[in-house]
Amino acid sequence: MTFENQAISITSQYNNSVHIKVIPGHFATNHSHITHYIDMTTLKTRQAMARAAAKSIASEYLCSTVVDTIICMDGTEVIGAYLAEELTDSGIRSMNQHQTMYVVTPEFNSVGQMIFRDNLQPMIKGKHCLFLLASATTGRTIERSLECVSYYGGIVAGISAIFSASDVIAGQQIHTLFRTEDIPDYKTYPHNQCPLCQSGHRIEAIVNSYGYSKL
Repeated sequence: MTFENQAISITSQYNNSVHIKVIPGHFATNHSHITHYIDMTTLKTRQAMARAAAKSIASEYLCSTVVDTIICMDGTEVIGAYLAEELTDSGIRSMNQHQTMYVVTPEFNSVGQMIFRDNLQPMIKGKHCLFLLASATTGRTIERSLECVSYYGGIVAGISAIFSASDVIAGQQIHTLFRTEDIPDYKTYPHNQCPLCQSGHRIEAIVNSYGYSKL
């Protein structure tokens, strides 16, 4: 059986039009080792599914949260554009209807720091910023993102992830479409405390939110 043929399709309990593919194994990320690779390629690139995901995410914020800027990470720009459309739809009782909304993507410098260039900083300073991520496992990316937005004078309006291993990270509630209970036996370990490594189970791929590289 090939690596790709091991994929299991999982449907979101919040929207049966939203699916991810999950591959069990032993994988290394920048911050941890994980037992399942979550493939969100179709969800992030297929128009109909991206719109369905955005609609589900928007329901968390429509009547309760002011959003000026959506910060898209991990290649979620298509979902982010549809999310902005959902949140500003004049036909919905939304706190953001008829309002202009920015959809931006941060940049990471050579040492991994998240930055916004001068031309994007006005879209962050004094704005209510909603983070949109593909996945949140250890929480380090979210912690760095919160520090970055605070540095540029932004206001955190919320955090949404397609998949999150935790309900709360850095004191912030994480709104998500998929949780660990949706993926049986999903585990994440620090690099130096991985039982799979200790038992001699080889790493099958280096993975991140953009994809995987088999070893």
